Amino acid sequence: MNIEVRLFAAAKDAAGNAMVSLTVPEHTTVAELRQHLVAAAPALATMQQTLFVAVNNQYANADDVIRATDKIACFPPVSGG
Repeated sequence: MNIEVRLFAAAKDAAGNAMVSLTVPEHTTVAELRQHLVAAAPALATMQQTLFVAVNNQYANADDVIRATDKIACFPPVSGG
């Protein structure tokens, strides 16, 4: 299935783009999505384990399954006030 992943903050800067298009198998989990994302944008490798993944505007767990219609966003931890 084809999905688009929106990137924010340092993830966007590292990838050099705000959007990454991926082709992944059906029933791909969030953990597997991270691997596909790094394969498509190797500069994200250093932040792969710390990237937050949101699916349909909610934080996702590593074992959550991605559907083709999901809206996916990734961003690194942020701080500030």
